[in-house]
Parts: sequence; C-alpha cells; structure tokens
Amino acid sequence: MAYKQLKLWFDKELAKMLANKIQPIHPDFNKRQFVQKVKKGVTPLELKDRVELLCDFLQQYISKDFESSWNILEQILEEENEKETGMFTEGYWIMPIAKFVEKYGLDDFNISMKAIEEITKRNTGEYTIRPFIKKYPNRTMKKMLQWSKNKNKHVRRLASEGCRPKLPWATKLQIFIDDPSPILPILENLKDDPSKYVQKSVANNLNDILKDNFSIGIEVLKRWANQNPSSQRKWIIKHALRNQLKQKNLEALEIMEKLNQF
Repeated sequence: MAYKQLKLWFDKELAKMLANKIQPIHPDFNKRQFVQKVKKGVTPLELKDRVELLCDFLQQYISKDFESSWNILEQILEEENEKETGMFTEGYWIMPIAKFVEKYGLDDFNISMKAIEEITKRNTGEYTIRPFIKKYPNRTMKKMLQWSKNKNKHVRRLASEGCRPKLPWATKLQIFIDDPSPILPILENLKDDPSKYVQKSVANNLNDILKDNFSIGIEVLKRWANQNPSSQRKWIIKHALRNQLKQKNLEALEIMEKLNQF
C-alpha cells in the first residue's frame, strides 16, 4: 500500500478489487454496475462515508440476506495476518466488509460473532463489535471473555480493544463509563499476554477506565503490581499509568516503586 491519503484508497479501484474477488464465487454479481455506482458516489465523501458507501453497494449487489452475503464475503478474506501490524495497510480493503457486518448483521448475533472473529484476524473488529455491545451487552461480553483466551493475538486484542470505554474514532461506550466492571475479567485474562500488540490494548483500556473511574482502575493496577508481576504486566501497568505519572500522582508513583522491587 503506497502512501496516499487513506480515504483515497476507497475508490473505484477498490470497487474493482472487491468485484474481482466476489465474481468467481458469485457469478451473478454485477461488477460493471457495482464499480460505476462506487465511482459516481465516492468523490465528495470522506473516509467513513466512503467505507459505508462501499458497504451499502455490497449489500445491494450481493444479497439482501445477511447470512448468504457473509457466506460469499468470508471466502474472499484470504490468509490471516500473522503480524502485529498491517490491519490498516495490507488489510485496509476489508474495512467495507467489517462495516457490512456492523450495519447489516446486527440482527444475526451468532453469524456476526463468527464474522467479526474472522475479520479481526486480517483487519480489525474493534469498531464493528461496539453496536453489538450496545444491543447485546451480556451476550457480547461473554463472547469477548472467550476471545480473551483465544490462541490468535488479533482475537485476544479485540477482546480488550473492542470494549474500551473511549476508543478513539469510535462512539463512547457509556455503559462502561458508568460501570467498567464487565471489562475487568477480560483484562485479567490478558494481564500477562506475550504479545506487545495485546499489551498496548490492555494498557489503553485501563487508561480509559482511569479517566472516569480512577478508584476502580487504580485498585486493579495496585493488585497486579503486588502479585509478583511478569515483565509483560509491568509494561502494561506503566503504560496504563502514563498520564498519572506525568502528573506525579502519589498512588501511581507508589505502584511504580512497588514494581521496581521485583
């Protein structure tokens, strides 16, 4: 993916790429009309609206039935991303498919959970999962708790990143700003994760919690620091406390002092 403004990658060329992947699987897919519709519609739009436009035309030209559409789209996803980078570079073209699940799969919980799990192995499901948290909070968080033990680092990261109360470029999850306790079992499972990619997400999630629920977040970090922490957990704690350490918060400084004893 050569450098250019991200929104410009979502254009008629991406429409052609998607169409070329879909047509061998779904011969009735009208490639010409799909590309022309995208070409005509994307020019005045910014990134999010371009992604949604592509998503809407996928729905229009594949099938009105979500399950049938997903069965086709799943087949074009290609190999999983083995790296901790590349979701927004090599995997950028999957963003309209993620939006498709978010927008058209909300009434098909089980199919959508499988779809999001596959998508996040190649792009990211951190935005796609949030409407499901809002509509099905208990079912979705139960699923994310399972994901926190998944062998795939991208799926484990999604378990944390998707439920961040204040994920950048996403709507806030007021349910977890009011009460972050449903998040905590997920973070417990990930506090010693070997992947730096996952560690950063856990730290950022705790950083979000500290902003609105300081006492809850700081108690978690104190407890983690007192349990013979691994090097991975030490990094998470320090990164989670970065704002408090800049402010020379006494409790944050005490936690760091405790870490230095191990």
